[in-house]
Amino acid sequence: MRWMWVDRFVEFESGKRAVSIKNVSLAEEHLHDHFPGFPVMPHSLILEGLAQTGGILLGESHQFSKVVVLAKVPRMTFHSYVTPGETLTYRTTLEEANAEGGMVSATAKVGDRLVAEGEILFAHVNSEQSGSVRVDQKSFVFELLRGILDVGKTGDPTLPVA
Repeated sequence: MRWMWVDRFVEFESGKRAVSIKNVSLAEEHLHDHFPGFPVMPHSLILEGLAQTGGILLGESHQFSKVVVLAKVPRMTFHSYVTPGETLTYRTTLEEANAEGGMVSATAKVGDRLVAEGEILFAHVNSEQSGSVRVDQKSFVFELLRGILDVGKTGDPTLPVA
């Protein structure tokens, strides 16, 4: 995960579901080229935000003891586009989790407007299979997401404000 396409988790029910948000801003460089004169969030990045939300949900259900990778997107339908100034809400539900991986159902909305819906499959791989150096997944994910995993916390002045 090189870039985060999630700004904050607003709901998180371990092993069941996660809801996160992404505030789309014209300050994001990719919007200047996609498309000139009519900037919209690329569908591939909306899919990535859904995958990050679902992948963290699956990874947390195993206490980040396994490396979670996106394996397949068997179904994803895009109904609308997202422009700067809008807030995307990603909702994922863990439909299946086992030793090999898992599957989430996912939706992306702006307010009540459905932007995308589908299913995402994930696989568990060990560090030898992935060809990477062994990384402590729990530490990596929580360090990366420290500022956005604040569900249920109130009154902490070190947390970002939505």
